[in-house]
Amino acid sequence: MKTRGFVATLFLLAFAVAPSRLLGLPPPPPLYTPTLISPVAGQVLYSGQIVRVEWKPTIHYTWPSWCELEFWLSLDGGRTYTLPITPSLDPNTRFFYWTVPNTPTNAAVLQIRFGCEPVRPEGFYPQTASAFVIANAAGQ
Repeated sequence: MKTRGFVATLFLLAFAVAPSRLLGLPPPPPLYTPTLISPVAGQVLYSGQIVRVEWKPTIHYTWPSWCELEFWLSLDGGRTYTLPITPSLDPNTRFFYWTVPNTPTNAAVLQIRFGCEPVRPEGFYPQTASAFVIANAAGQ
């Protein structure tokens, strides 16, 4: 009886530490750490302006289709991120065009959210080194 319990414990332990491929799960993707290219720090954007938002990851990798990427906007220098500015994007994308909202601030910051659930939970990557300004459109 003790032997059977010991074998069952070893069996369960083996599956607990088995590589994910043996269990039919995909391996976790590498760590994703994006860096915003544009807008750049200190840039003045005007409400209604269409700007190209561009970023680069620190590694080159083709992300699986079940991964996703989102952008959120902070108007208070990165303390809170309350405005989603994209739907879920393909993480292999490197830019999109954004219409700047009518939310004037001297401390706009974008946050990139990336996740590959259930393998890798969503990570939050605030781009505080690239804070920019949102001003009223000319003539307003």
